[in-house]
Amino acid sequence: MMNLSSCLHGLVVGLVFTVSVQKGHSQVPILVNDTDQAGNIAVALPMVDSLFNAYRNQYHLPGLAYGIVYGGKLIHKGYLGYADPEKKRLVDDASAFRVASMTKSIVAMAILKLRDEKKLRLDDAAEMYIPELKGQVYPYSDAPLISIRHLLTHTAGFPEDNPWGDRQLAISNAEMLAMIKKGVSFSNAPGVAFEYSNMGYAMLGYIIERVTGVSYQQYISQQLFSHLNMSASYWEYDKVPPDNLVYGYRRVGEKWVKQPMLHDGAYGAMGGLITTIDDFSKYVIAHLSAWPSSDDQEAGPIKRSSLREMQQPWAFNNVQSGIVSAYGYGLRWTRDTSARVMVGHSGGLPGFGSNWTILPEYGLAVISFSNQTYAPCGSMNSRVVEAIISRAGLKARKPALSAVLSTRLQQLLKVLPDWKRAEQSGIFAENFFSDNYIEVLREESVRLFKKAGKIRGIKKVEPTNRLRGTFVLDGENTAIEIKFTLSPEHEPLIQQFQIMEIKE
Repeated sequence: MMNLSSCLHGLVVGLVFTVSVQKGHSQVPILVNDTDQAGNIAVALPMVDSLFNAYRNQYHLPGLAYGIVYGGKLIHKGYLGYADPEKKRLVDDASAFRVASMTKSIVAMAILKLRDEKKLRLDDAAEMYIPELKGQVYPYSDAPLISIRHLLTHTAGFPEDNPWGDRQLAISNAEMLAMIKKGVSFSNAPGVAFEYSNMGYAMLGYIIERVTGVSYQQYISQQLFSHLNMSASYWEYDKVPPDNLVYGYRRVGEKWVKQPMLHDGAYGAMGGLITTIDDFSKYVIAHLSAWPSSDDQEAGPIKRSSLREMQQPWAFNNVQSGIVSAYGYGLRWTRDTSARVMVGHSGGLPGFGSNWTILPEYGLAVISFSNQTYAPCGSMNSRVVEAIISRAGLKARKPALSAVLSTRLQQLLKVLPDWKRAEQSGIFAENFFSDNYIEVLREESVRLFKKAGKIRGIKKVEPTNRLRGTFVLDGENTAIEIKFTLSPEHEPLIQQFQIMEIKE
């Protein structure tokens, strides 16, 4: 039987390369899986153009703008139709669309920034910042006070209010506070169910103002947009250069009917942002930059950990056709039967429909804006994502092999297959030989190695995370799969082990 301790440097199948990770004050060389997503996204871009063109025709959209983000860059964009059909002004690079509820995650980001700066807490009662909420008649006597976290996750107990909320965009703070003081109605007790609420995000906008002393628009523009170099994003439509403003339409029969543009106001926090594909892509790139976790220097405008926190499924929504849906902080989260996670948000207002979708494990995003009421950009983007992944052969990013997992693998291979002096090796956790009888381990390992024949190398290295992985040894007759998990101790030790034959 060959000595396997050197096999990590001789993979037969799959790419492995050497990198360094920081451990204490020294650089420790380790082997990691090739984390570059396989495939060539360029081959899918003509299909992207074709699909969006087909969708524009299918849904009779006046205008459509879209962009593809990959590898930390806006790599492709397209413009179709009219920003102003009456004047035959075409959609182009400078076209600024109202993106409606895509605004919500930006407001959530501002809240997280204030949280990180210890200027508020997510579990603070909202009435600490909105005194008009005091004295509200809750639906049940045991209902908790509405918290900032409830507002972020649409679990404050307010009813879904899209048709009504759409028309509140321009109301003033004074009008909103008078409405709140008069009393709001609840469909649920706070904290028990997801129900989409524009009112809740209008309240978050006001909380930003109370904490910072400036409007949420000013705070976001100064603290977030300036940091991201988003110079073509606006809150008030009459501040947009006239030749850049996209007008909204509703499809009535065979005609496009122009919709009145609403001015900015208190409810702009739920859906008032006006922006371009180029500008919004910078925001999307910031979200993707949070993955994977790393030791890289923070680039802002908020911590990468806070971006990842925003993207987590905090409030369950539903399960439909095998897809689990939940809500984060201003972001929708889905996971399908293939464990593919997508994060993003749609937007819809009279005259507009939009969506952005990111796949953190692929480093991929699709953005689309349209100037037709409630255009189904979410479903369009989902189909484009599927087409890109399929056509380009993209693969999800693989976790890196940690130094400790690599070390334990090498040490484990030294005791296989006969488990000689395994109990004295110091690499197994205290539970291991109580849960696994060494005679059984030895018998099974020797049998499988004998059946495999000469071991030619490690065929596959698949870390699940920093402390768990699956490794496949390539034998001349058959392959052997080894799985092990490390303990949570300061020096992680092997606590669980499994070995089996893989028939290929």
